Amino acid sequence: MQVILLGSAAGGGFPQWNCWCPTCRVARSSPHLAQPRTQSSLAVSADGARWFLCNASPDVRDQLARLPPARPPADGVRRVPMEGIVLTDAELDHTLGLALLREAGALHVYATAAVARTIERDSRLLPVTRAFARVTLTELVLDTPLELRDREHAPSGLTVEPFAVPGDAPRFASEERPGHTVGLLIRDERTGATCAFVPGCGALDDAAMKRVMGADLVLFDGTFWSDDEPVRLGIGERTATAMGHVPIAGPGGSLERLAARPAGRTVYTHINNTNRVLLEESAERRTVEDGGVVVGMDGMHFEV
Repeated sequence: MQVILLGSAAGGGFPQWNCWCPTCRVARSSPHLAQPRTQSSLAVSADGARWFLCNASPDVRDQLARLPPARPPADGVRRVPMEGIVLTDAELDHTLGLALLREAGALHVYATAAVARTIERDSRLLPVTRAFARVTLTELVLDTPLELRDREHAPSGLTVEPFAVPGDAPRFASEERPGHTVGLLIRDERTGATCAFVPGCGALDDAAMKRVMGADLVLFDGTFWSDDEPVRLGIGERTATAMGHVPIAGPGGSLERLAARPAGRTVYTHINNTNRVLLEESAERRTVEDGGVVVGMDGMHFEV
């Protein structure tokens, strides 16, 4: 299985356009010490030719250029480089890209019933996209593997299994239903290799930990370093956990638990612009690396 980390930042990217926090200042003045990042997204493929997106970020146009070069279409002049889009939630930084992909003409979206309802009725991204393209929606059922199929409806060699993780529904959601925030367990049916993608998680509880423990590759929520980070830096009034993101550091933090994984690679993604792990030479970065976890960066390519 081929996995490309298309974008590794949280909503707003890094540096965020309106932010002058200490890390964004470094990114603007010394980009070699804090490399810019686009908003969180992933691409997966069993054969290196047919790719599925996990979330569609507002930066999707530039991110698609990170996929391997493809031959021009045999017929016509346009070619869509992805087979489908699998959503982990309905947050804007994970779904706005749907409307930006409207030129595709046809899109296949995989989402839980809760996520589908939110982008249908609340953000209305599905109706907007349908005004330009035919959108096929396949429901993801919690804890149930589903075969991903390509644009010709042929098996892709991958299955995806959504699992619920703690977190808040989007603030614009009219109601909260089970499955509003999920992690994805993606499996290569030929080799049995697995990748867990969890860009948003409010607590790494035993159920979530069980899901990621045995995966060959884990890409996990690294939004904030500490629980008080948003409040301390004056960017919000809620703590990290109140915003639906388990912090990296501290007792019960994700690093403490993920460092105990017996095998496989672990990578932080969905990293907020305020998080000092983004600084190449920071103590926070060294702490994460000493724990055996990698700080994700746009364009990372993994073979699982």
